Amino acid sequence: MIQIQTFTFNPLQENTYILYDETRACVIIDPGCYEKQEKQALEEFIQTNKLTVSKLLNTHGHIDHVLGNAFVKQKFGVELYIHPLDEATLRAVETYAPNWGFMQYEPAQPDHYLNEGDTVTFGNTTLEVLFVPGHAPGHIAFYNSAQQLCISGDVLFRGSIGRTDLPGGNFNTLIESIQTKLFPLGDEVVVYPGHGGTTTIGYEKKYNSFLT
Repeated sequence: MIQIQTFTFNPLQENTYILYDETRACVIIDPGCYEKQEKQALEEFIQTNKLTVSKLLNTHGHIDHVLGNAFVKQKFGVELYIHPLDEATLRAVETYAPNWGFMQYEPAQPDHYLNEGDTVTFGNTTLEVLFVPGHAPGHIAFYNSAQQLCISGDVLFRGSIGRTDLPGGNFNTLIESIQTKLFPLGDEVVVYPGHGGTTTIGYEKKYNSFLT
């Protein structure tokens, strides 16, 4: 059974997720840890719970979701997975990070690519990769059907959606991604977004003004 630990890191209040199961294998999704104490919090949780990091996953390559990529790769000796269409988004972070105040940002390059329909496995757990562009050109989400949960990144939030005014963003594409990839998962699916609290597909269908 998947257990999920959420950390909220950096000034942009980004959600970093650790998913682990009874085997103590885990994946880290979108490490936004930048300050020393944030990195320590991530490391201490993994050590305290005797977890073994299997993979590093990025839903997309925007700065707030990747600040800790290099730290995670180096500390835990794991490889980075991202959609190929978002590699350019990731590589661009090094150029603009100082303008956002992240003077000590350390870039990390992807080792593997994930595409629609691929699966990610760790321990006894399988995550399905969903291609959900619109916020970023190569944005992906991770879905587990057994527990009806979805790590959505910056696609769908409680009562809102991801911004589309950044390079590679497109409002119509984002809405299509939500309606054709996330909504069909079912009303009971719990969504763990890149910012803010959890929600469900059913709640967003009924109350999200962007989608009703």
